[in-house]
Amino acid sequence: MYRKISAILIPTLIAVGIIVYMLYRVWDDLLTALQHIVPAYLGIAIIICLAAWWLRGWRYHRILLSLNYRIKVAVTTACVFVSQTVNLIVPARLGDFIRIFILKHDYKTTYSEGISSIVVERIFDIITVALLGAVSFFFIPNVPGWIYLYIIIPLAIGFAFFLFLIFVGKLTATNKYVRYILTMLDEIRRASLTLRSVVILGASSIVIWMLDILVCYSVVTMFEQQIPFAVIVLAIVIGNLVKAVPITPGGIGTYELAVAATFEIAGIAPAVAFLIAVIDHLIKNLVTLAGGIVSIYYLGDWVIPTIKSALNAKLNGGKTSDP
Repeated sequence: MYRKISAILIPTLIAVGIIVYMLYRVWDDLLTALQHIVPAYLGIAIIICLAAWWLRGWRYHRILLSLNYRIKVAVTTACVFVSQTVNLIVPARLGDFIRIFILKHDYKTTYSEGISSIVVERIFDIITVALLGAVSFFFIPNVPGWIYLYIIIPLAIGFAFFLFLIFVGKLTATNKYVRYILTMLDEIRRASLTLRSVVILGASSIVIWMLDILVCYSVVTMFEQQIPFAVIVLAIVIGNLVKAVPITPGGIGTYELAVAATFEIAGIAPAVAFLIAVIDHLIKNLVTLAGGIVSIYYLGDWVIPTIKSALNAKLNGGKTSDP
């Protein structure tokens, strides 16, 4: 009981604390910044965000297809929506496990295949985001040294993982846990290391993250700000790399802090940087939440009990609680 409460309450308090602190710093300038909104760009940002979500669903469809599961794009998009919606509520990306249970329930995938498919998705995301950040360096003078580390480390980890997949080969083992890990590695290899997979998943990942950046660009335009596109790219890259560390539910608070700090380093006024970061993340999270709610009804009533059961099991250390 106390474990479940603390697992959700403490990360939520951290997120609220970060937002309150940022709000306190710029409160006097917020009203001035809010007077320069062009509402039409809000609609553009929402449309771009929806397009990015559909493409995420299509990419996940392609990953599962590589594992010999032909699942409709509408279903894979719904799976991604539901898992990310749960991630907005609970910490440690526990929502990812929901996707695994949905696939097993409807399509009889194994747990290892569900985990492998998510690992492939995450690796392509991290490498793509870091690559976009690295490219932005060529257009931004005087980038602080610590930012280079945020880009280089994820790139190194991502490429090292792919090298590991290439050279590990098909090993044999008698221990059941080792066999399970080797099975997952083989599934990840099948889904990500063919030339076709690299091209399709790599290209779609670039488009997905460019759309994510364009959402923020629309927010910047909504506030009538003139911020170099490369700076927006770097801000979103840093925000998402920080968000990848599951400190708070959905990266709320840590994402805004990282994006706003990057804008401030580039010379943007703190109040404007804060508003852009908050509105950008708010649009993305509200679209996620709305998509998640619609997706739960689309997939069926059984999804909600499955979510509850999966979260109870994870928060209780693997033990399911009594209904």
